[in-house]
Amino acid sequence: MSTPGVLSFTQQAWEQVLAKVKRAVVYLDAACAESLHWGCGSSRLLEAVGNSACYLREFEPAAVGGGAEQPKAVFVLSCLLKGRTVETLRDIICRSHFQYCVVVTAVNHAVHLTANHVPPAAAAELEGQQPVFEQLEEKLCEWMGNMNYTAEVLHVPLLLASAAPHLALTPAFASLFPLLPQDVHILNRARPDKRRLGNLAEVDATTLTPELLLTIRCLVSGLSSLCEHLGVREECFAVGSLSRIIAADLANFAPAKNRRKTAPGRASVVFVDRTLDLTGAVGHHGDNLVEKILSVLPQLPGHTNDVMVNMVELTALQAEEENQNMVAPGCLAQSNDPAARALWEALLNTKHKEAVMEVRRHLVEAASRENLPIKMSMGRVTPGQLMSYIHLFKNNLKALGNHCGLLQLGLATVQTLKHPQTAKWDNFLAFERLLLQSIGESTMSVVLNQLLPMIKPSNQRTNDDYSPEELLVLLIYIYSVSGEFSVDKDLGEGEEKVKKALAQVFCEESELSPLLQKITGCDSSINLTFHKSRSAVDELFTSLRDIAGARNLMKQFKSVYVPGNHTHQASYKPLLKQVVEEIFNPERPDPVDIEHMSSGLTDLLKTGFSMFMKVSRPHPSDHPLLILFVVGGVTVSEAKMIKDLVPSLKPGTQVIVLSTRLLKPTNIPELLFTTDRLHPDLGF
Repeated sequence: MSTPGVLSFTQQAWEQVLAKVKRAVVYLDAACAESLHWGCGSSRLLEAVGNSACYLREFEPAAVGGGAEQPKAVFVLSCLLKGRTVETLRDIICRSHFQYCVVVTAVNHAVHLTANHVPPAAAAELEGQQPVFEQLEEKLCEWMGNMNYTAEVLHVPLLLASAAPHLALTPAFASLFPLLPQDVHILNRARPDKRRLGNLAEVDATTLTPELLLTIRCLVSGLSSLCEHLGVREECFAVGSLSRIIAADLANFAPAKNRRKTAPGRASVVFVDRTLDLTGAVGHHGDNLVEKILSVLPQLPGHTNDVMVNMVELTALQAEEENQNMVAPGCLAQSNDPAARALWEALLNTKHKEAVMEVRRHLVEAASRENLPIKMSMGRVTPGQLMSYIHLFKNNLKALGNHCGLLQLGLATVQTLKHPQTAKWDNFLAFERLLLQSIGESTMSVVLNQLLPMIKPSNQRTNDDYSPEELLVLLIYIYSVSGEFSVDKDLGEGEEKVKKALAQVFCEESELSPLLQKITGCDSSINLTFHKSRSAVDELFTSLRDIAGARNLMKQFKSVYVPGNHTHQASYKPLLKQVVEEIFNPERPDPVDIEHMSSGLTDLLKTGFSMFMKVSRPHPSDHPLLILFVVGGVTVSEAKMIKDLVPSLKPGTQVIVLSTRLLKPTNIPELLFTTDRLHPDLGF
């Protein structure tokens, strides 16, 4: 049997679900659908259902119920069974003819006790019992209309969407984002009678909103299940304020204590706040084809980590716009196609040029195996050349079926290479390099003045100019890479000019994008006054200032900017790279900014004794497995960098990169400017 990993964890969890779905109507929420999509695919679920008259349905209040010929339902949910979620369950069941209902939740029973305000001491006494699940089973029978019908509620840890052996995402927590200094003021307003929090370093679990605390506990529940599957006792570390709270919660998660005593292996789990380095998230220096695919192709509906690939070219339809929605889209996740999955993993792990050549090689080999009349051509790979290979499969149904996954990745590559936004990628990169040089030589006000001529209203913009959303990406890059800067009269004037120009551009948009609608609070540009627009821009700049000061509390990781000298240009050094290099520093100094979270009295005693006795403190390089969790999203390039860097620094060390989502540059303005970080939606 292969070594346990993120893919086996996901597949093993889904096997438990698949064992329950025979001849059932299956309802899934979006996060579980995404986990299935990357883990074993919807075709595997349809096979397990085994009845053409039964259906997969989205779990939502308006979902169609089950008819008289559909007596069994399985609900697969990523969230707590409480509030709106339970109301939706009730409404669907009451309008159906079910006699057998199974409800699967990705959140374990201990967290349901916490959500129902059961004190920890009382919860400890209930070990082995599941009263919340049992009560819901009774309710399910009641809603089905007969207490003798069958109801079952169980926990299955459907936490991850496994994109690769070294990379997995948590779709249910895609909107979880680290706190900013402005959030401290909001927390203080909610606690007028208590001691005021001075900064993010003083924020702990007791000061958070109940919604955010429960979200963290749900995430921790899933991570604990992953550690159990991997057979490890984890030591928890953190870089950043929200990461510290999550790491402490995992370290002290009561249901994990027994499994840790018998775990055969050891692992270090290091959480890192995304906000400490947004430069890497919005920058265009990642020379990776998958990053470009994710950036330019439209998002797959209901998903946070996959895109729609237009498949019309493989049909007899004309590639006209009105035909785009007549054919189901392709995607990047190819969980049931070993050849396509191998290509996908190669694309994740190679540079752009090598990746495009790899796509060509796979297409040529597939065409050769099918005896298709291929014309070989060497040299530079062009979109037209790849398209000519893909068209060979068009009228051969057998070949099309055999290589469907590969053709989806091939078409994704062609559509990305031909996309006008891909040409703009190099423009972004050039401007970012210019900014890096300017930051070292000029004040912040001069840097902002360089941006000013690029802020143009829609009626003056060409395809090469930057849209308002793209300008926000550049502003985030500037403020994140600059870090803390002195505020003076010139900066105030420079910001004022940019704010005024940006507010005017928002007002003059012919149509507000979904992001601008959220930022301005207006659904139409007709309703957007300059005053409203200016207020929204002022709030944006409050967040930008917060981002610039995000590393203020760091002692070691204070900068991601490397100044230039006579031999080297100024450059950006990713915070994640700095963290990994510090973890595996051969000198093994006590980490300054990588905090260890103790998991009880023994750890505290160790830490105390180490002050005046030779007791070694836990160190993140102690164990053969490093799990690095980036809270707020990670890019494909960052995951590759970590995967390559760890074994080069300490051969034999295995690394798994986890994150809340795969990032593209345009995700960050939405997460930063429109997400309610303190009040995530828990469904109740």
